[in-house]
Amino acid sequence: MIEMRREKRWPASLSLEVTSLYKQDNDKVEGLSEPILITDVSKAGIGFKSNASLPEGYYFNAALTLSKGETLKCVVHIIRKMDLEDGFHYGCEIVGAASIMDYVINDYAASLESE
Repeated sequence: MIEMRREKRWPASLSLEVTSLYKQDNDKVEGLSEPILITDVSKAGIGFKSNASLPEGYYFNAALTLSKGETLKCVVHIIRKMDLEDGFHYGCEIVGAASIMDYVINDYAASLESE
């Protein structure tokens, strides 16, 4: 498999809830309630699993809570979807985030490497 990621990803045991998805043309999907399990995170993206069938090309607002209780708010773009036996795995790009995101993700990665 060819590595397509721009940044190194680190394992993550975080959770995330998506309540609505939208496209730039204001097309929206509401009322999502399936749990999401984040599998990895980087400065540029997030990987997660879910039983929900989410459409590629859509965006959602996310709040990621890392160790030390830091919460990062960002906009996430679903760019890849793979079928699994027990749901789906998604590859997402972080497209809108606070400028402190790089620092917080680097600090998070350093804490994982020191464990």
